Amino acid sequence: MGRAIRDGRCFCWIEYRPLPSQVRFHRSTARFKGFSGPVGSGKSQALCHEAIKLSYLNPGRVGLLGAPTYQMLRDVAQATLVEILQRNQIPFELRRSEGVLILRDTGSKILLRSLDEYEHLRGTNLAWFGVDELTYCSEEAWERLEARLRDPRAKRLCGFAVWTPKGFDWVYRKFVKDPPEGYEVIIAQPMENRYILEAVPDFYERLRRSYDERFYRQEVLGEYLATAEGRVYYSFDRAVHVREVELDDNRPLLWSLDFNVDPMCSIVAQRDGEEIRVLDEIVLRRSNTFEACEEFLNRYGKPSRVVYIYGDASGLRGQTSGMSDFDMVRRVLSRWGLSRVVMKVGRRNPPVRDRVALVNAWLRNAAGEVRLYIHPRCKELIRDLEEVVYKEGTSLIDKSSVRERTHLSDALGYLICQEFWSKGPVGERSEPLVF
Repeated sequence: MGRAIRDGRCFCWIEYRPLPSQVRFHRSTARFKGFSGPVGSGKSQALCHEAIKLSYLNPGRVGLLGAPTYQMLRDVAQATLVEILQRNQIPFELRRSEGVLILRDTGSKILLRSLDEYEHLRGTNLAWFGVDELTYCSEEAWERLEARLRDPRAKRLCGFAVWTPKGFDWVYRKFVKDPPEGYEVIIAQPMENRYILEAVPDFYERLRRSYDERFYRQEVLGEYLATAEGRVYYSFDRAVHVREVELDDNRPLLWSLDFNVDPMCSIVAQRDGEEIRVLDEIVLRRSNTFEACEEFLNRYGKPSRVVYIYGDASGLRGQTSGMSDFDMVRRVLSRWGLSRVVMKVGRRNPPVRDRVALVNAWLRNAAGEVRLYIHPRCKELIRDLEEVVYKEGTSLIDKSSVRERTHLSDALGYLICQEFWSKGPVGERSEPLVF
């Protein structure tokens, strides 16, 4: 660590022990360069160290550090950047309300921007820009930034990004498959990060139990896979997962709802350790939350029963009566005499991609473990797991084909996420990791 002025230029030395792939990334002189790596490959460190380097190479100029959403920017990229600066005693000023960080040694500005509204990126010329988790950003956002890389007084123009593979998307096509002139990608090797293994020797083994095989290959091994083709719940096998699971009166009931008028859908399950057993489904045509509660109570309304409630976070919003769907569930069950009703609903739904990956992991993880069983009476849920598919050529679930499809598998996903989706950070991202 340290700083010095030589020939009118400011130099600083930073404590940093880069991995081999990070070294190749920093040494690349391509105008546009990328760092593709699995979980734990040091992407955020590479991103922020490159941002600091370019800020010193371009004194007094403006750069931009971006992320797909403001939350990801604040929790990962901005937090990592500030931590590096503070640890190395590099003076800076963070103007949070303006979204600007100023390095006092050089007068360089770093704009901190969310890329979800890319039209707002028009304006100031940039000397450099860096993007975290590029595969979660639109191609249009990247193109807007490319157009802004035009500061005539910059000494080193550069646009760079880091990401985890997400199938054969636009990032794969632009950086890996057929990169245009001036593009270069560094692909980190899986399990290269010796620092993680020194601190958490079973880090990757734990991920094998958290992820299904395909997701494990993408997230942990960093492979590019056609993950958005065909069946959504590809880990489901009727011969393996459908069995006569029995109600255990000594365990709480887990009731998860997907609020939909036609059909109104929910599942009833129980948990034994990490294993989930789906006992029943409730599917009502042209119905409502009150009638779903009545049907649940007709089947399982034992006064001494403990019931945990899960479901679509949109059910927390008040209706025209001022009462939300979950308020109604609590009220109806309490009036029946169920005094031990526990609401386990997140303030917002987990990302669809993570919810699907978690259901697939509970069907069968990369270690070959099965932790989800379904009673044969759950015919619509079984059809969901067999028939729900992606829209052709996209990573979007097709919800347009059959009215009954997707609702019960959504309800199952809400339950599993709320039970097992840890809220801690994974690797360099603010996405949760299941342990």
